[in-house]
Amino acid sequence: MNDINKSAEANSAELQLLDAASEIMRSGDTIDLSLSELSAKAGLNSALVKYYFGNKNGLMLALLERDMSRIVHDLAALVKIDMPAKDKVALHISKAIDTYYDYPYLNRLLMRMVRDNPAKEAKSIAEKYLIPISKSYATLVEDGITEGVFLDIDPQMFYFTVTGAADRFFSARLVLRHCYNQSDITDKMRDDYREHTVGLIMRGILK
Repeated sequence: MNDINKSAEANSAELQLLDAASEIMRSGDTIDLSLSELSAKAGLNSALVKYYFGNKNGLMLALLERDMSRIVHDLAALVKIDMPAKDKVALHISKAIDTYYDYPYLNRLLMRMVRDNPAKEAKSIAEKYLIPISKSYATLVEDGITEGVFLDIDPQMFYFTVTGAADRFFSARLVLRHCYNQSDITDKMRDDYREHTVGLIMRGILK
């Protein structure tokens, strides 16, 4: 087998493991998984986790990198677009809700990795994801205030509001099951929640 085929095979196996971990956490509404469960889902030997990622923690960090890097990149790109700040913010809230619908485990995984990894690794995670996102939020809010369309809101509080609103709904399947007799979140519920949340938040920050 030539080097190109070996590289393609390695990439395929890594992606299979990451996709399997993502699906387990999404369908199970959890950020905990066993290597045997992962192996069965991916159809690969669990020893490959050690081979490609070092250990399960390394796999989780790689999954975080895959999912969070896209968010950081897209948010930074949105900030630079020539568009009124209120439209940028509404679009971002919509995208945040769609992202947490696809990856409901994401915020919990991020917090777990920051909390449970050594201080140096936790700092690296914050510098790679949390700080760039917070800076983008600050810019969006400042632009809206400068344009005269936003109230004088705190960018930090706004970040917690948007993230909390997007994350909480899609990580609350047990509440849906036991309080509302619903087994899962449908596409229509996502769309209704998106419209509800964008409207609610925008009415709260617009002059």
